[in-house]
Amino acid sequence: MKEFDLKKRTKSFTISILNLVDNLPLKYSTKIVANQLGRSGSSVGANYRASLRARSDNEYVSKLNIVLEETDESLFWLEVLEELNVIEKDKLKPLLSEANELTAIFVTTLKNTKTRINKK
Repeated sequence: MKEFDLKKRTKSFTISILNLVDNLPLKYSTKIVANQLGRSGSSVGANYRASLRARSDNEYVSKLNIVLEETDESLFWLEVLEELNVIEKDKLKPLLSEANELTAIFVTTLKNTKTRINKK
């Protein structure tokens, strides 16, 4: 996947998360989840862009690990929403799928980058 495509994709994920958060029902439990999901989901795109500006391979790995953590946290909160049954499953399904795919991409990217670094 090209860098630009992933940059666009993480930004799109962030926007989709924020749109979901804006449309959650107003309940105390969803307010807690919305806050956490909004923070982690918006962090994915921002931190991915920051990783692209890394000054070294080690800095890139460090920043990309943050992206992975935030993506996985977003996935967790999406799963919580699914189990709370506060939003239609068809609205969550694409975001759950995207969070899983992005997680897999970042895990693979980190693994490949670490292998490349260790070969130097």
